[in-house]
Amino acid sequence: MKLPFSLGIHPINWVGEDVLEHGDHYTGEEVMQQIQKLGFKGTEVSRKFPKNPVELKAALDRHGLQLTTQWKSVFFSDRSRHEEQLQSYQEHINFLKPFGCKVISTAEAGNSILNQDPSMPEDARHVRPLTEEQWEALAEGLNAAGKLAHEAGMKLVYHHHAGTVVEKPEEIDKLMDMTDPRYVYLLYDSGHGYYGGNDPMELLTKHYNRIGYIHLKDVRQEVLNASREQHYPIRQSLREGIFTVPGSGVLDFEPIFRYLFEQEYEDWALIEGEQDPKIYPPYEFAQKALDYLASIVTKIENEKK
Repeated sequence: MKLPFSLGIHPINWVGEDVLEHGDHYTGEEVMQQIQKLGFKGTEVSRKFPKNPVELKAALDRHGLQLTTQWKSVFFSDRSRHEEQLQSYQEHINFLKPFGCKVISTAEAGNSILNQDPSMPEDARHVRPLTEEQWEALAEGLNAAGKLAHEAGMKLVYHHHAGTVVEKPEEIDKLMDMTDPRYVYLLYDSGHGYYGGNDPMELLTKHYNRIGYIHLKDVRQEVLNASREQHYPIRQSLREGIFTVPGSGVLDFEPIFRYLFEQEYEDWALIEGEQDPKIYPPYEFAQKALDYLASIVTKIENEKK
């Protein structure tokens, strides 16, 4: 499959990061082996991968894998924490840069119902919206962190994400409007975008000039409908299988790929599923996603002949 951009896969397809029982039986070595066997060259950090950077680099090299980024939670909406948070962000930059990572996946954890904010109960069903003062603090913190990334030759890519304060169209728009385009970019996630009420194509085209990294994620509409009707906590939605890999849900990735081809997008795009591997075998679903995306690419290429 010939692409203008680099296609990788996220280890969350094997090992859950928000639902810890998902794939907890896998070792990091098993995950890397399967990613390599599928032919992928890029991946993110998994909680099952070695924590020591020397050991992590050796394991990645052993499987011919490039580390693309690692998620970084921040609490910038609380201005009193900016100094400690920026120090932590610099440490994260220092960890990722030797691996050749070009971006830092970043998301605000304050008021999150992913339980990264200790003030929010684990079974909370609704995010607590930011006040205007908190929005201003968030933008200020992101600009400062983005400047640190820029100075290191990297980009802060903000991950709009289900269960956080930036997931709806108006929230993403506001974040982009309030932050400095020199220092704050966007991580486009098709699945989290759709979950948050965004039209995936509208989100992609509207903010394309700020996009520095992509997650290709699909959604099961029936689970999304039940989640909305019954107000599932975010982890229940994940346990029910709300997210899956491209080609196994309701989203159409052909217009997304056509647009990326037209714009000559050349950075990383990673396949994500975030589903129970005991129900949805990761290797099998990754291969199905590859076949589905390859069929789209073939169609696009044939039209050029």
